[in-house]
Amino acid sequence: MHSYFDRLWAQIEPIGRDASSGGYRRFALTREDHTLREWFAAECAALGLDLVEDRMGNQWAWWGDPDSEPGVVTGSHLDSVPDGGAFDGPLGVVSSLAAVAALQEKGFQPRRPIGVVNFGDEEGARFGVACAGSRVITGALTGERALGLKDADGVTMAEALQKAGRPADIGGDDETLRRVGAFIELHVEQGRALADLDPSTSAVAVGTDIWPHGRWRADFSGRADHAGTTALADRDDAMLKAAMFAVAAREEAAARDGESRCVATVGKLKVTPGGVNAIPSHVTAWLDARSSDEQLVLATIEALEQRFPDVLTQESWTPTTHFDASLTARVRSVLGDQTPMLGTGAGHDAGILANAGVPTTMLFVRNPTGSSHTPEEFAEADDCHRGVDALVAVLEDLAGDS
Repeated sequence: MHSYFDRLWAQIEPIGRDASSGGYRRFALTREDHTLREWFAAECAALGLDLVEDRMGNQWAWWGDPDSEPGVVTGSHLDSVPDGGAFDGPLGVVSSLAAVAALQEKGFQPRRPIGVVNFGDEEGARFGVACAGSRVITGALTGERALGLKDADGVTMAEALQKAGRPADIGGDDETLRRVGAFIELHVEQGRALADLDPSTSAVAVGTDIWPHGRWRADFSGRADHAGTTALADRDDAMLKAAMFAVAAREEAAARDGESRCVATVGKLKVTPGGVNAIPSHVTAWLDARSSDEQLVLATIEALEQRFPDVLTQESWTPTTHFDASLTARVRSVLGDQTPMLGTGAGHDAGILANAGVPTTMLFVRNPTGSSHTPEEFAEADDCHRGVDALVAVLEDLAGDS
């Protein structure tokens, strides 16, 4: 069973890896994305699974007929942030395929259909909206708005879909959602909660909730001019406004950060005209804000709007997501009452499905570095194998005779 996981991991590990940084660049609707989708399709075929795509192009592989009875689905995503780590997303997809292979090897016959899903564009690295694949099919993001999203080069999602030879008739997909009776997403932990526990503690935790989080665009206008000949007093520099905004975002989050965590990050800028010797005439900054307390995020944004009027535009918002209590309790009982319970500040497709009414929970695999969205993200091979074992046990319980 574990050799199967190791083989699959070795197959995808080089795809999209940047030789200089060691990180990954697996963006939606790119050559790397196509290569990974083809790999996923081939592995599903080798397992005898029936592969279908929904109205957003997410890939669903089924063991059994999900139209006869809603199935138990697992999986994650294969795309990455710029220079991201190897485990965020792919660990869940590879573990899901390995779990299905293990169940087949032991002669398990599912009473309920089992599905493995590869969600597209989870990170939002290219078009700016996280979990676009799951947001569209659940209606949280309209197909019309998604098609109009642009990447850094001004290419719309509609144009990218056309270039990739994929349908642009995207939108909500109730038929696909009806097929999902339960969703369990396995993911590498994106923090140090498990790593900081006693080493003898389980390498796997059960998810409880996802913090509320959102993304906002902030636009700052100025006046372009020569960087060498324009006196400081005569400048209207959009970059200075954006810089003050980034500092203010940190200040407002820090003012609310305590027992309930609150964080705000400006991690992306678009500068016009973008010359080293030109004063920026316009800067667009993207803000990511999250907290374990929804009101703290909203208060942070309200404070920023007061300090910077008419600047912020909300691009996405996901409220607190509590995973299905009954499903979470059952999964924990399968894995043992000593299994840690863990909330997370990172967004996931599991959260989008949960907010759409799908019974959902997550499994987290220990990350000894505590780092994520960076090449330092890591999970030991033994811990990855323990994650597969946990997923096998959960799928066997949920899709079996019990």
